[in-house]
Amino acid sequence: MSIEIRNISKTFGTFKALDNVSLTVASGELVALVGPSGSGKTTLLRIIAGLEQADPGEGSILFHDEDVARRHVSTRGVGFVFQHYALFRHMNVFENVAFGLRVKRRKERPDKEHIRGRVYELLKLIQLDGMANRYPHQLSGGQRQRVALARALAVEPKVLLLDEPFGALDAKVRKELRSWLRRLHNELQVTSVFVTHDQEEALEVADRVVVTNGGRIEQVGSPDEVFHRPANEFVMNFLGDVNTFHGRVNKGTVRFSSIELPFPEDRRQIDGEARVFIRPYDVTIDTGTSDLPALEAKVVHINTAGPLVRVELVTKAGQTLISEISQGRFATMKLEPGGTVYVRPRHIKVFTE
Repeated sequence: MSIEIRNISKTFGTFKALDNVSLTVASGELVALVGPSGSGKTTLLRIIAGLEQADPGEGSILFHDEDVARRHVSTRGVGFVFQHYALFRHMNVFENVAFGLRVKRRKERPDKEHIRGRVYELLKLIQLDGMANRYPHQLSGGQRQRVALARALAVEPKVLLLDEPFGALDAKVRKELRSWLRRLHNELQVTSVFVTHDQEEALEVADRVVVTNGGRIEQVGSPDEVFHRPANEFVMNFLGDVNTFHGRVNKGTVRFSSIELPFPEDRRQIDGEARVFIRPYDVTIDTGTSDLPALEAKVVHINTAGPLVRVELVTKAGQTLISEISQGRFATMKLEPGGTVYVRPRHIKVFTE
């Protein structure tokens, strides 16, 4: 079931939550909406579901080429998973999952045996088939969220929508569940859209990532495209840590701080003020000078916890920057706070004004 959003706007009082947004989600695709608070991602999800209505006369929402913008949420065939589970506390796991099937209109409602079979099929799918008689308060947060997902899937939705489904969970459980969701989606192939504020989650789970800001879409692409080939400064800054320098492009080179590097070939005709972005893992640290362009810097702080060593530096010009190096390289360098080093970028991204 494909989704096509055409020219959707939504205003709350004087606040423009969505501004002429268009987006296509292919059948069977898992798409992440990611952006800062207030960027419009949850509003867009709720409009797709039918929980909110777009501004009158504004745009259309098509499910498999059929406009559903004026349909009630109950007739759109959408499964919705909320951040805080929204399970019925007085019902056990079995009854929570069965709920959507039991409240169908009489002529559409399956018989008891069909409901029982469907519920146990889903409980096995979410790896909770031994917990049918437990109540929500007897489950962990991760288990409750899996029950909420099973309940949404019970009615065999055409589209699955998830609003920050792992946002209320701790980091370890969240990481486990997003890997589980990716595997589950590969098996079911339900067209899915999920909202998250966690960039790492979006990049790890989604087939495509939609980056939103100020009610507009900044970029749509695969996780690799939006991270390694950002369309603009906002996307570059939003997705992951980055060091930023002010510089100037002139005759095919870009100069920032005290070094000069070749400007990307596809934009060599552009001259003027520029901003240079360098990911921490693209900042190389040397303890001695070389013939390569480098910045002299002082080591301010070293964090060795984790797979990479994170080194905070400050250049002679007072610019703070972060470098991430391997544990193996760190072990050979004898770095310590206050020491002088020479840093050079392996890869830069440049945006001109």
